[in-house]
Amino acid sequence: MTARRLLFAALVGISFVALTALMTATLSPGGYSLLDLAIVGCFMITLPWTVIGFWNAVIGLLVMRLSRDPVDAVCPIDHGDVTRPLTSSTALLSCVRDEDVESLETNLSAMISHLGRAGQARHFTLYVLSDTSMDDIALQEQRMIARLERRFAGQMEVIYRRRSENRGFKAGNIEDFCDRWGDRHDFALVLDADSYMSAEAIIGLVRRMEANPKLGILQSLVVGLPTDSAFARVFQFGMRLGMRSYTIGSAWWQGDCGPYWGHNAILRIAPFKEHCRLPELPGNGPLAGTILSHDQIEAVLMRRAGYEIRVLPQETGSYEANPPHLLEFIRRDLRWCQGNLQYRRLLGLPGLKAVSRAQLFLAILMFLGSPAWIGFMTLAAILGMVSDTMPFRADTGAMVFFTVLTMVFAPKLATVADVLARKDLRKAFGGPLRILISVGAEIVYAAMLAPIMAVAHTLFMGGLVFGKTIGWGAQARGVRRLPALLALQKLWPQTLFGLAGLAWLSVQPIALVWPVVPVAIGPLLATVIAVATSAPLLGRIAAASTLWRIPEESAPPEELTALNLPALAKASRSAPTQPDLVQGDAEPAEA
Repeated sequence: MTARRLLFAALVGISFVALTALMTATLSPGGYSLLDLAIVGCFMITLPWTVIGFWNAVIGLLVMRLSRDPVDAVCPIDHGDVTRPLTSSTALLSCVRDEDVESLETNLSAMISHLGRAGQARHFTLYVLSDTSMDDIALQEQRMIARLERRFAGQMEVIYRRRSENRGFKAGNIEDFCDRWGDRHDFALVLDADSYMSAEAIIGLVRRMEANPKLGILQSLVVGLPTDSAFARVFQFGMRLGMRSYTIGSAWWQGDCGPYWGHNAILRIAPFKEHCRLPELPGNGPLAGTILSHDQIEAVLMRRAGYEIRVLPQETGSYEANPPHLLEFIRRDLRWCQGNLQYRRLLGLPGLKAVSRAQLFLAILMFLGSPAWIGFMTLAAILGMVSDTMPFRADTGAMVFFTVLTMVFAPKLATVADVLARKDLRKAFGGPLRILISVGAEIVYAAMLAPIMAVAHTLFMGGLVFGKTIGWGAQARGVRRLPALLALQKLWPQTLFGLAGLAWLSVQPIALVWPVVPVAIGPLLATVIAVATSAPLLGRIAAASTLWRIPEESAPPEELTALNLPALAKASRSAPTQPDLVQGDAEPAEA
């Protein structure tokens, strides 16, 4: 594992230096001013995640194509004996706060039912851990618990607890469970309100924990549930393509210092209870007090205690619901932003593994890259306006642009290459032509969305200086059209950024600036994008088009039928019946 990490560090380091040198050469005409140096500095801050994502994708693709079993190649742990009954006790932790109780009950009922049919329900206890602030929703939760208790009496115990104070947010919620009931169980499977897992996936995680006593946390690879939201449909299609190669590649070098994403993961309770209590950060302001992004800190603390943290990069029965519209997506990202920036106070924790410190540092850079990117684009535009001659070298500038663009989209392109090379996956994603059209449209969509998010991150981080905070409120789940005025009130800074960008682009030679047109168009249309992609009508049109199709729509797995997802009903009505539009492929009906 040390050799893998050294090789990965070398690849990242060489790429970082090479791209920095290319950017420096690009700015060489006329010598170097303070403005040039500031541009290079901003560019360097944006590079680490881009370069790491690229090499994760390259390694992930090589593992997927060359290994007989890619999962075992990067997660070499004992799977457990499937012929033996479970011997452990596992708590299913459903952590909720002001959620839609009807959808929550549907998910929980389906999971318990499937565990019962698998003959393993007696090894589990369901805990609904409520931090709900509204009494009417709490009453609905209590009625739901009563129904679950009646329905599953004798199969699985169901326990409900509502905290009167939301101390510590989700981490505090789980900590309270550990203090009250942790000694009753060996493991805890952490679920968000929108989480859903098949019995096979749950039992598989438990078997691996039983068979590997030094395994502290095992994270499943979470994919999006089929959705009737146009925004979520396109977004999760891109995530689905990017996550597999990226996760396999990162697991190749991270190994036993893997990620924990805070849900759809199983943890060993005793060491978690002993070693993973989160500190309260001293001081005042939004970056003090309770740690919002608790998961990565809990992972590095568990690893410090000598237990392995692994990710199982396998798309099997582990789901979540993605934000249904752009405003909710931004709000979720800003909570992560505030939480990740708190990590700067924890980089010096004693006893952490070197990889763990690197993970915390990179988690901070994930969001610092946004203001750096805004600064890079703004300063480059200013340099172009104040220079009497062409301030950039066209040859090296083109090399930088297309290299970075390739690196940014490498995780998606790597998985697309693997999908197109495999008959079963081509069919599952809808066939070669549909895949290529969907990928092309999603890349344009992602290119337009990225600057919208960068502006949001930058403004939010500026607000943190003045005490602005995001907190931890209920998440929007349902599909409904956003009011245009609300979207404009939230996204007017993006609109102004887009107008400024478009004004600058209009006075530049089109041959020079055409590749960055989405940088201005995306923010300029932010309000339109937010409203349009939240509309149920566009969601229905997107589903009917059969673009951005995921495998669960092509062949809905049995574990999802009980959820009565509208997207699956629409997918079955719009399933293609004509032959593949791509000629020369001997396989049937993959249009």
